[in-house]
Amino acid sequence: MAFDSGSVSFRLFYLQHSYDSGLIDGFAQHAAPPISSLNRDPISGWVTGRHLFDREITEEKCLFGPYLHAQFMRAEKKVPASLLRAYVKMEEDVELRARESEYLPRAVKAEVKQRVTESLLPGMPPTLTSIPVVVDFRNDMLLAGAMSDKQIDTLSPVFKETAGTLPILLTPETAAIRRKQINANDLEPVSFSPDTALVPPNECTLGMDFFTWLWFIWEKEGGVFHLPDGREAGFMLEGPITFFREGQGAHEAVLRKGTPLNSREAGTALYCGKKLKRAKVVIAQNDNVFSATLDSDFAFRSLKLPKGEQAEPAGKFEERMLFVETFWTAWLALFDRFLDLRTDPARWPDTLEAMRQWIARIGEQPSEE
Repeated sequence: MAFDSGSVSFRLFYLQHSYDSGLIDGFAQHAAPPISSLNRDPISGWVTGRHLFDREITEEKCLFGPYLHAQFMRAEKKVPASLLRAYVKMEEDVELRARESEYLPRAVKAEVKQRVTESLLPGMPPTLTSIPVVVDFRNDMLLAGAMSDKQIDTLSPVFKETAGTLPILLTPETAAIRRKQINANDLEPVSFSPDTALVPPNECTLGMDFFTWLWFIWEKEGGVFHLPDGREAGFMLEGPITFFREGQGAHEAVLRKGTPLNSREAGTALYCGKKLKRAKVVIAQNDNVFSATLDSDFAFRSLKLPKGEQAEPAGKFEERMLFVETFWTAWLALFDRFLDLRTDPARWPDTLEAMRQWIARIGEQPSEE
């Protein structure tokens, strides 16, 4: 999903260096080759955010206030699997008749497939994929539509080659270090379940701990909090929801439809030691309402933004990015509050006990007859 329209899915990266509009030259130097140069080998490089054939990376096309918007494009020719199978089968039949045989050796089948692939590739249209990115000069952040590990592994070295530094993926662990100088490895793993027979996880599950605590304080306090600038905002959680716990039995549980957060099944999952891994988060500030599905590793999926007032493309893009920033800064403000509590030896034990009592109520186990 692109950043200039519709809902937005993205990961955040910390930049190790402050950049300005001069970074556009690095993107231009690594622009994608012309699509006409595509042959058997894939081609890749930067294009503008306008479309995947626009290789003219300029300030006019890519800079919008404090934001640089571009896409990393990859083009390759592929033979559709069903088409390839059909042609290969025809060629194998010809080969069988020529050999007067009932079967073909494996090496011959491989040679037939290779020959057919090479003959079909030149006539195939290009298959295009892209990873949209926005460099936020004001916050020294990179926002990228790299939602899978494979896309992240592709983008990171490409950005380093373009900008000179490797971006650092924002996760609960990296955010804790950057924002509060807290090393998650120094935190004692914790179980929220009131069942004392359950063994805590081997490692600290910081993201899921935060997400589960967020559910607890929403139930307890009603979801009112303050943004870093002092303004008041509110949040709530909605389904579908996903629970996770390492160990024996079912590691993951997904609850859909109805009101899963209020369901007996949700309480049972928490009682059994599972923690919240994914849910829909709604944040409201003044008349603006934002909603997205969030993962406990801080992946933002299908973020829906308020309707803006700007009509001109450049102004509209800046407005959208400010809306996106409002959401992720609010999310991290809530995370800061959790980190302060999690590392407070005077307050955390009381919170932990309160959470266990809360889980005991909503996940009360039926008495044995």
